[in-house]
Amino acid sequence: MNKKDIIELKKRFKKEECTFTKVSGCYVNSEKETLLKFQENFLNLPDDELFKYLEIAKKSLSGKIGNNLLELNFPLNETLENEKQKLLMMLTKSGLKEDAILSIFYESIIDAYDCSGNYLILVFHDVYDVMTKTSDNRKLDESEEVYEYIICAICPVSLSKPGLGYFDEERKIKSRIRDWIVEVPAIGFTFPGFIDRGSDVDTVMYYTKNTKDPHAELMENALGCFPKQTATNQLETFEAIVKSTVSTDDVISDKVFADIQDNLNTMIVEHNETYEDTDEEPITLSKDKVKHLLMDSGVSEEITVQIEKSYEEKFGEQPPLAENLVDTKLVKKNAQKKKEEQLITQIEELESKLEQVGKSTEIVEEKDDISEISEINDIEDVAIETQDDQQSPEYDVVLHVKPEKLHTIKTELINGQRCIIVPIDDDEQATINGIEDLL
Repeated sequence: MNKKDIIELKKRFKKEECTFTKVSGCYVNSEKETLLKFQENFLNLPDDELFKYLEIAKKSLSGKIGNNLLELNFPLNETLENEKQKLLMMLTKSGLKEDAILSIFYESIIDAYDCSGNYLILVFHDVYDVMTKTSDNRKLDESEEVYEYIICAICPVSLSKPGLGYFDEERKIKSRIRDWIVEVPAIGFTFPGFIDRGSDVDTVMYYTKNTKDPHAELMENALGCFPKQTATNQLETFEAIVKSTVSTDDVISDKVFADIQDNLNTMIVEHNETYEDTDEEPITLSKDKVKHLLMDSGVSEEITVQIEKSYEEKFGEQPPLAENLVDTKLVKKNAQKKKEEQLITQIEELESKLEQVGKSTEIVEEKDDISEISEINDIEDVAIETQDDQQSPEYDVVLHVKPEKLHTIKTELINGQRCIIVPIDDDEQATINGIEDLL
């Protein structure tokens, strides 16, 4: 099943190109009781009804392949037969004209479908004359194959919301009548599958609106197919396996799973870039690839072995595509978080550098003050140091003063002798060469 085939079918679901022969329906209530059965020649329907039915049929072939759209296959018994498959083939070949076959089909849906509300089962029949296409994708006026198929849509039917309405005849605003509304399909399927522009009776193209609950019971019991998980189901299963095995601490398990997601996404990106212009298939996340992925993500060997075992038990011989196990929202969130953490680190480093520059500037300014005093007063062979910056004397005269007294020191000529003047307040003390109170 590929996107081109799906698009080719859906393009025909227009009034001008549609070739649907019949539409049949069965309305069922929440008690699994049949309230109505009907059948119509499709092209004889009023336009407003015809367009609504076409929308429902188109919706039954919509969404992402592998998530909303699944390719189901029939298991075969010892006689290479499948009863459900035979029923679908009989229904298709009958053109929806055999009421008995339709009734059996409806009952198989009603018995299997787990639904708490009312719903409408719709079945469309179509015969598509598949035209031959050239290598440049141009159609030729000759038939390649006749594809006869049915589309089944199961649509919830619910009461419209209560509200006020305008009643023209009475010219009044009052509570409007609540109607039973047929909604878009919750489940749908197409049989036979349209694979490589041809009919495949061993395949069912299955649609689910809710990818978290694709109704596996319907796949198995009504269609007789192997149930299959959606991409959403596969991601949930993979996440549960990893987190439950790694740690009971949510913070730790979330961190490990986020790292695995980053590495898995990188693996896919690199694969796509390498095989961008080729027909290379997407990566299937086999057991071996899971092992390498976990090791690259820093998971211990012991935990890796446990996850491998659980992974094989859950996914068996059909491992999922790697892209199905990527939580794109988590990857984006994790990338944003890493950017924010890098920015915070850069800010802290910058603040630290600024603080260091500020301290260096203070020391330089202090040294500059001392040098400026020495130069202005033309003092040679004299060192003036603060008490916080004392060194071994290398001069004939060494003064140790408090930083706040630097600006008061000056030199004067007294009796022809150059002297250093250090003002001393009454409450201050001074020592010279360790001898106190000499002044």
